[in-house]
Amino acid sequence: MLEHFKISDDEAIRVPIDSLRTTTEELFLKCGVSEEDSKLGADVLMFADSRGIDTHGVSNALRGYVSDYLSGACNPRPVNSIIRSSQSTALVDGDNGLGLMTAPYGMKIAIEKAKKTGVGIVSIRNSNHLGAAGYHAMMAIEHDMIGWCMTGGGKAMVPTFGAEPQLGTNPIAFAAPANIEAPFMFDAAMTAIAGNKIGLANRLGKPMEPGWIANEDGSPNMDGGSTHDFIINSIRTQLPLGSTRELGSHKGYSLGVMVDILCGQLSFAPGFESLDQNRRAHFVAAYDISAFGSVNDFKNNMDGMLKGLRETKPMPGKDRVMYAGLPEVETLKERTEKGVPLHPEVIDWFKDICAELQIQYELS
Repeated sequence: MLEHFKISDDEAIRVPIDSLRTTTEELFLKCGVSEEDSKLGADVLMFADSRGIDTHGVSNALRGYVSDYLSGACNPRPVNSIIRSSQSTALVDGDNGLGLMTAPYGMKIAIEKAKKTGVGIVSIRNSNHLGAAGYHAMMAIEHDMIGWCMTGGGKAMVPTFGAEPQLGTNPIAFAAPANIEAPFMFDAAMTAIAGNKIGLANRLGKPMEPGWIANEDGSPNMDGGSTHDFIINSIRTQLPLGSTRELGSHKGYSLGVMVDILCGQLSFAPGFESLDQNRRAHFVAAYDISAFGSVNDFKNNMDGMLKGLRETKPMPGKDRVMYAGLPEVETLKERTEKGVPLHPEVIDWFKDICAELQIQYELS
């Protein structure tokens, strides 16, 4: 997480992870979610909050989930179904459930298939927001596998040379295990910044930096400014990863299209053929390392590679070099000891929603 989006220690209210988990579970239960799914949904959110992925924890995501459940937009008691299946693939329908719970269902199928064939691939349709994609990719490493997770849909990204948003932020997550080093875990939007970071910036009163957002005519904004300056007809106008054609925006744009293909077109989800605003679908995959060679050798080799990256000589003005997954593990240790830092506005939301749903407030 960039320092730009972090709440200051002076303003933050630290909440123990266990307390945050319990309250989150109770909120899901009050929304009609089963006990099993409430625990799973809370676990996905705690994964994000405990590792510093604040864009996809309780601060930004939970209130949207609660709102969708209470309004009837999301099914609290979905019945997942396997529409098609082969030895190594499956197509899952999520029955309009929350992706926090549907994506793990799909990844479990992918892992079981990978145990038998070496690879398991599952495309998921009719499912809502899945939270931090890294959670679902990381499920595979517990089984000595490499994990993938993608989610596509919505409209936020302006295509290169386009004047209106057509793709979602379309994140890609990838996880691979190691022995001693922290696992490699990459989870990033294919836009210049994740969409939820705009919400964080609004809460903190921070502006957009140059190259993050498009102007009203679609041209890359290289000046920055208030987040409210970049909303067109209630739709964000975010630039692809790379920001400009010269800096490689066509790469972020094309990766975003690839995510839509694997998530939506491959699952035959409605709305993807017409780039509908409300479309959403997911994709997960697991690769069994033992199908390619020794698991222990692979992990030892990963240790060597990751250690080499971590010990790379840093550039002037920087203390060290990191790799994806290392900061999250370090943040997990720190927040386990000190609690999750929440903005006062988030604390106020918790107080209000707990009162509304008649839940005892016990966060601070």
